[in-house]
Amino acid sequence: MTVDDEEDDGRVWCVVLNHEEQYSIWPAERELPAGWREEGQRGTRTECLDHIEKVWTDMRPLSVRKHMGDA
Repeated sequence: MTVDDEEDDGRVWCVVLNHEEQYSIWPAERELPAGWREEGQRGTRTECLDHIEKVWTDMRPLSVRKHMGDA
């Protein structure tokens, strides 16, 4: 299955965050794994990945940003 096939399969995805504010996507119909929460964005795989690209501008984990005084 290619990325295009996944995009066209009709599934809804959600953007998720972990405790370090690292982003990922997850199939909306599945239960979230421990340690992850929904961020609010739902849509196609491409829409969710595009959203992450816009909002995740600092790839450093939250603990590193706090340690450096940037949080």
